[in-house]
Amino acid sequence: MPPKKGAFTLTERSTASVAPWQIWQSGIGGPLIATAIHDGHASRPEVTDRFALNDAERLREEDPFTAAWVDVAPVRVVAAHSRFEVDLNRPRDKAVYQVPEDAWGLNVWKEGPLSDAVVMRSLADYDAFYADVYTLLQKVEREHGAFVVLDLHTYNHRRDGVNAAPASALENPEVNIGTGTMADRAAWASFIDRFISDFRRFDYQGRSLDVRENVKFKGGQFGRWIHEKFPRSGCALSVEFKKFFMDEWSGEPDPAQVDALRQALASTVPGILESLAAMKRRAAA
Repeated sequence: MPPKKGAFTLTERSTASVAPWQIWQSGIGGPLIATAIHDGHASRPEVTDRFALNDAERLREEDPFTAAWVDVAPVRVVAAHSRFEVDLNRPRDKAVYQVPEDAWGLNVWKEGPLSDAVVMRSLADYDAFYADVYTLLQKVEREHGAFVVLDLHTYNHRRDGVNAAPASALENPEVNIGTGTMADRAAWASFIDRFISDFRRFDYQGRSLDVRENVKFKGGQFGRWIHEKFPRSGCALSVEFKKFFMDEWSGEPDPAQVDALRQALASTVPGILESLAAMKRRAAA
C-alpha cells in the first residue's frame, strides 16, 4: 500500500524487491497509530522458493485488506512481507513457522525445515521491525505522553470448507477487541468501553456491528510487547475483523463492506482522541 498524498516515509527497510514493512506519518502525526502487520504477501526469494503452499493457501491465513484501513490514523505501520516468512505477532522463538503445528496444521515447507541461516535472516528482520517500532513509539510517547495502537487483523470463520456452515456467531463476533495483553485493564477501562461503544453505535449498512471483547482472541505478541515496553503510556487494542466482508476461500472481497468497515473504524477516532486528551488532563491535574 503506497503512502497517500501528503504522507512521508519514516522508515523503509528492504532485504528484497519489496520492503518488509513501512512506517508512515501523515501531517504532524499524533498519539494514534494503526498497524497492519499481517497484511503482507511478499517474501524473500530464498523463502519463496521453499514454500509448499500456493499463493491462495497462504493468502487465506494472511490478513488482506487491513492495510486499506490504517489511514484512519495519522501514523501507520504496514508489513508487506508474509507472516509465513516471519510472523511479527508471535514470540521470537515461534516467529518462523517450522512444523505444521505452528501454522494451523499446514505443511509450509517443501524439502524439510528451513536451514538455520534462512531462519536467522528472517529473525534479523523480526528484530529490526521491533527496534524500528520501539523508536517510533518512544517518539510518540515523548511528544504526546500516552498513545493508542490499533493493531488490525482479520480471522477465518469457515474453516470446515467452502460449502460448510460458518462457525458459530456466538463464539465469533464480527469485530473482536483483544485486550488480554494488558497488565492493568482498569487503567484504560473508560477508554476501552468508549471505543467499543462507538464501534457498536456506527450505522453499518443499516444495522449495528457485533463488537465484543476477548471472545475469539485476546491479543498477540505485538500488543503484549507494547504493554511490556510502555506499561503506563501505551494502549494496544487488537482489532480482529471476522472475514464476513469477503470470501475467505476465494479471497474475493465485497468492496462496499471493506469501505464500510473502514468508516466504522474511523468513527471511533474522535472518541479515542477525546479519551486520550481527558487522560492527559487528569494526569496533569
